[in-house]
Amino acid sequence: MNTAILGTGSYLPETVLTSAELGRRLGLGEQWIFDRTRIAERRVAAPDEATSDLATRAAEHALRAANLAATDIDLLIVATSTPDQPIPATACAVQANLGAMRAAAFDVDSVCSGFVYALVTAHALLEADPLPRNALVIGADTYSRILNYEDRRTCVLFGDGAGAVVLGKRGGGRGLLSSALGSDGTTADYVTVPGGGSRRPASAATIAAGEHYFAMRGRQVRDLASRVLPELVVDVAKAAELEVSEIDLIVPHQANGRMLEELAGTLDLRPEQMHLTVGRYGNTGAASVPITLDDAVRSGRLFDDDVVLLVAFGGGMSWGGATLRWTRPRKPAEAR
Repeated sequence: MNTAILGTGSYLPETVLTSAELGRRLGLGEQWIFDRTRIAERRVAAPDEATSDLATRAAEHALRAANLAATDIDLLIVATSTPDQPIPATACAVQANLGAMRAAAFDVDSVCSGFVYALVTAHALLEADPLPRNALVIGADTYSRILNYEDRRTCVLFGDGAGAVVLGKRGGGRGLLSSALGSDGTTADYVTVPGGGSRRPASAATIAAGEHYFAMRGRQVRDLASRVLPELVVDVAKAAELEVSEIDLIVPHQANGRMLEELAGTLDLRPEQMHLTVGRYGNTGAASVPITLDDAVRSGRLFDDDVVLLVAFGGGMSWGGATLRWTRPRKPAEAR
């Protein structure tokens, strides 16, 4: 038995914030953001939408695609760095929303790498224990809540959204083939929200200093990603006994369109080998990979027996990759 993706889903808030509009607000001009990021627009959650709400909607779509009920889920993991609140886990709110009361629920925070970390964790837990059969893995973030919209170094990149997959035990050599996770805590200051934790508890001073906003050392992040990601893609492919040229589809973290163009060039990828949503949704944090995977599925980019490679990097700094042999979604008649 192996763990295969049985269904995918995503949810993007209705409000669209274009780069042209944001550029005008920041005094940058309508083309400045797009020229540097390839991001044309991103979504912004409504005032009454929290991360658990986005995650719940994506999960509902994934369950429907997998032809499973919430009560069929044994394990529920939410990858997020923008939880509803510090305690309890956002996954528990999603569990309650769905009625997935048989599931063990917890969060993973590896920032933008979180979904890949959660996927590999779910796979390992399903493989190790004969009793659980199905897992729901969600990436969800509402970065609009922690962005300073006067800081053009960060606010131009991010959007809100959620993506989800249902994992289940299946035979026939399908599902997850290889994975690799890594991190370098010495670079933890590259991506931070300094205030609000146990080191810098919320206070009038931290708020006045803007320490509850997202902060990023963009050049250092880009340099690290440019060094780590190409090697990670090659290594994860080789672990599945494949060359990069044999991968049918690569779904990368949608950090920055220019960076992804450089990654494709470094790896000598064919245009059809990489699926992108960065132009429409921007960087949606832990939601980035599952949103893009679901978009690829709905766009007809994945076929039965294809090999798909997921790769991401995020704060920590952290990075992760996985390859899967694709299994067609089950038809309603095949559902339990």
